[in-house]
Order: sequence, then structure tokens, then C-alpha cells
Amino acid sequence: MPERALLNDLNPYLVSFYRWLQRGLRIDIPLENSRETYYKYRERFNKLIQEGKASSREAAALFYYLNRTGYNGLCRFNSRGAFNVPFGRYKKISYLRDFSAYKHVFERWEFICMDFEAICLNPEDFVYADPPYDVEFTEYAPGGFSWADQVRLVRWLARHPGPVVISNQATDRILRLYREAGFDLQILNAPRRIACNGDRTPAQEVLATKNLTTS
Repeated sequence: MPERALLNDLNPYLVSFYRWLQRGLRIDIPLENSRETYYKYRERFNKLIQEGKASSREAAALFYYLNRTGYNGLCRFNSRGAFNVPFGRYKKISYLRDFSAYKHVFERWEFICMDFEAICLNPEDFVYADPPYDVEFTEYAPGGFSWADQVRLVRWLARHPGPVVISNQATDRILRLYREAGFDLQILNAPRRIACNGDRTPAQEVLATKNLTTS
């Protein structure tokens, strides 16, 4: 629970949602686990994107609903930038309408959406990076996150003199990339909570650290 934090994400709709939480978001649209409602709201959300209103309070409420109700909690966009996750298979969903409790917690936090190399870091800053997994599915946000972006991120973080932690799926090329950049690696067995194919079997993840000291 840092008193101050700068949080950057590739997905502008997620960032907008957290900015609304910072303002004490209250949702007043009907929230129901219904296929008909889901596709109606998905269409409305994509229309707001097309109209340049994706940072509105309505879009934040719809984004929350779609994330809670869509298939396996996925956040995915097609080549035209439209949210295209199908309806989920949940028997029961607990929705939250009042997010005012987050207002105080996020009071001194800043939420931004930009390329990570544009972020100005102080030498002593602690940095935690959680890039999209190195898997075939990359359309977490419009534009995606390619292997070249994975390489660029690691090289950028390797130059930071302060403490750095990165998490990712432990693919062979990720492990090789992180080792060659001078990171210390720890392999973890983590349960899959989100998977595009419904596979929830344990998957190996890597926790990579650099300039990290313990007292």
C-alpha cells in the first residue's frame, strides 16, 4: 500500500476506469448476468470508443460490467479496436456499484497511459513491471504488445539503477532474455486464473529481479 504511486498501463480503458475510481465511481446502469444485456452493453461500449467518449463515466461503468461478465475475465480487442470478448459462463456474479472507498486509497496515486519509455524515473524509484504474457494472445489493448516490445521493456528496465521486479510467463525465450539482461530469476508455479481457452492448470511464471536488496 504505497502512499504515492505512478501506475501506467497499455490499455486506455483500464486507466480511465481507475481514474474514475479515484473520483469515487458509482455505477447506476443495470448490472445483470444476462446474454442479451451483455451484448447490448458491449455494442454501446464500442460505440463510445468510436465516438471518442471512451474516457466517460458511462464507458468506465460498461468496462467494469464487461470485464466482470465476459468470458474468463478476458480483455481483448480486434484489429479495428473493438472489444470482442464473448459472453461468459458464470452461474452467479457479485457486482459492486459503489467504489467510493477507493477514493481515499488512490488519492495520491497517478494513473497514466503511455509508452513505458516515455516515463521519467528517478534513480531510486522502485519499479514493478507486469507486461502481457509471452503467449500467442497479444491483443490485450488496441495495438497489442509484441515480442519486440518485450525486448524493449527489459532493456529499458535493465538500465534503471533502482530496484526492479518483472513478472511474466516462463517461456524459454523470456528466461533467456531476462538472464542475458542480468536479472535474477525465480520460477513459480502459479494457477491460471484467466485463459482464453479455459485451461486453468498450473503454469510456470518467472519473477525477475535486479538491484533488489533485503534488510
